[in-house]
Amino acid sequence: MTRFESISTDSRRVRGGELFVAISGKRYDGHRFIQDAFDKGALGVLASESYLGTDPLVSGKNHFWVSVPDTLDALGDLAAFRRGKSKVSVVAITGTNGKTTTKEMAASVLGQAFSVLKTPGNFNNLIGVPLTLFGLTDSHEWAVLELAMNHRGEIRRLGEICKPDVGVITNIGAGHLEGVNDIDGVMMAKGELLEALDKDGTAVLNIDDQRVCRLAERFEGRVVTFGIHNSAEVWATSVCLNPCNSVFDLCWYDESARVRLPMPGAGAIYSALAAATVGYRIGLSIEEVRKGLEAVPTLPGRMEILTLPGGIYVVNDTYNANPSSMALAINTLQSLKGKGRGILVTGDMLELGAHAVKAHKRLGRLIVRAGASRLYATGEFAEVVAEGAVEAGMDPNRTFIGTHAEIVEDLKRCLGPGDWVLVKGSRLMGMEKVVEGLKAAWAIHESPARDPDLIGTGEIG
Repeated sequence: MTRFESISTDSRRVRGGELFVAISGKRYDGHRFIQDAFDKGALGVLASESYLGTDPLVSGKNHFWVSVPDTLDALGDLAAFRRGKSKVSVVAITGTNGKTTTKEMAASVLGQAFSVLKTPGNFNNLIGVPLTLFGLTDSHEWAVLELAMNHRGEIRRLGEICKPDVGVITNIGAGHLEGVNDIDGVMMAKGELLEALDKDGTAVLNIDDQRVCRLAERFEGRVVTFGIHNSAEVWATSVCLNPCNSVFDLCWYDESARVRLPMPGAGAIYSALAAATVGYRIGLSIEEVRKGLEAVPTLPGRMEILTLPGGIYVVNDTYNANPSSMALAINTLQSLKGKGRGILVTGDMLELGAHAVKAHKRLGRLIVRAGASRLYATGEFAEVVAEGAVEAGMDPNRTFIGTHAEIVEDLKRCLGPGDWVLVKGSRLMGMEKVVEGLKAAWAIHESPARDPDLIGTGEIG
């Protein structure tokens, strides 16, 4: 019998003793790297039947070979088997925005009382979720998993693999429209998570999101709600958004606790409420939940505040972007900048298909309505964003279209004390290059911790 130390889909990460699973993707074919995996010590390979039928020129006669119709399906089946053999309980989190932050917060909350496995980084797809589950050990009591999609059926398959006990839907917005046609398509795709919950499962849902509420009506199991603006089982009140943090009263039943999150923005509040609701549902105390929430650091590229000398603030939200996350980030900037200038640096929002032009035109208008002083845009739809801004009343001389480097050069010329710069775009746009350019141009340091009671606050009703 051959015993494998682990399972790998990346020949570059093979260290010895692994089963190498050759995945065929749009941009690569793992079968091309089977020899590399063997050379680095892999003991066996899981390969497609079609590949083996080509009489591959691989010196792997002394290795373990398994052929399957589809290696991606087989990877998921192996992970489902591993999950079924464990005694772990699973929290699965999906939504258009806030998945990763919610995942980090939920893992921290549960970590106050349990041994927790969580999705590393953004291992949230049909490859990443199985690889995460292979990390389960006998010591783990809970697993907190992030589930993403770009087409219908993907969340359903991920649910089959991880078999969640608790399913969290953070929100439903205009993201990945290219694969699901419209926002109702997003709703149906995200709702597949609820199909994976059995009758004893729990759905943790955002009551402030109309489409999430529509999903709740179709779910026959236990629903626990969170929110700010509507009646919920777990809610936030007395919310203050500050340049360095977000502060609110976390409430359920007749209990409350003042929570100070080390990150700004209304999105952080909603992520915290979702994570808190998970803790509430499984019986943690409100104090344990508070400690877990406050222990989560700011995540790189997600509403990360950097301070330039001279009192210039850069909001690094470059991890990803879609129309709803753009709107949320712009609204947060509007509340943070106070009397200072708000400046937007935007990159394309990808995977919008036929909705792309309209969405980018709408983005330009939104930027103006939020009171932005200047607009910088890069990418295929940069001119569309600028056109929308000008149509909404922005002086054309206050718009700038160019490369990352050209944008940095112009920002160096025009930035002054009190300015707030939001940098955001889809992952493949590489908008972090603008942030790095600004950091290189100024001696950067982190924002000092400040007493939220001494800072002008933006209130959420």
